[in-house]
Amino acid sequence: MTYWGFHLAFILPAIGALLFIYHRIKGPRPPRAALGFGLIAGVALLYTAPWDNYLIVRGVWSYPPDRVSESMRLGRVPLEECGFFVLQPVLTGLCLLCFLRQSGNRDWLRPPPRGWLPRITGGALALLAGGVGGLGLAAGGRWLYLGLILVWSAPPLALHWFYGGNSLWRSRRVLGISLAVATFYLWAADRVAIGLQIWSVSPLHATGWHLLGLPVEEALFFLVTNLLVLQGLLLFFWWFVPPTSDSPL
Repeated sequence: MTYWGFHLAFILPAIGALLFIYHRIKGPRPPRAALGFGLIAGVALLYTAPWDNYLIVRGVWSYPPDRVSESMRLGRVPLEECGFFVLQPVLTGLCLLCFLRQSGNRDWLRPPPRGWLPRITGGALALLAGGVGGLGLAAGGRWLYLGLILVWSAPPLALHWFYGGNSLWRSRRVLGISLAVATFYLWAADRVAIGLQIWSVSPLHATGWHLLGLPVEEALFFLVTNLLVLQGLLLFFWWFVPPTSDSPL
């Protein structure tokens, strides 16, 4: 199976199924979700592509030439991988929309709660994770990939929580459910892709630890990227869009 085949088999059908489910659910629609999706996908591409280039240069990730379009790359990143940077936020974001609509959650219409504890705690934990990642980078070798994930993801996660931690904590239930569903699905898809050698992780730069048969670094990668997408969308709904409950997707 090629990388394009992976998208056709695992990503696009899941997006189609979630769109179908979303439009079948009766309930309030988050405001201007299409605009939020576009912004999140664009940020994901711009923020992830340079990091991904570095991973490929360092030999952390690799792609067999017969599984990707060698002539179409953004730097060292295959075009199919760039497509993943855009499609993953759509898939993960649709999980959030489905659960928001099912729950009747209208938090985006309410003023953000007061208080500093969730903001400071969440932001500090993200920065702590980034510090642990820095130790991994300094150690190098089998800790390199783990360190790169933590250092790369910590700043935006901390920014989310320092800025909007009260609102994120208020909707922790729908955030947690959406995160679990999207992450478990992408873990399964990633496990299949690695087994089919669509992409691979160098054992020289990974701990060798596995979670449900998946390298722990890959499991962490999808966990933090989904968290970035979900938190970014929730903050968009709450603060950057005029409050309206009937805007179309």
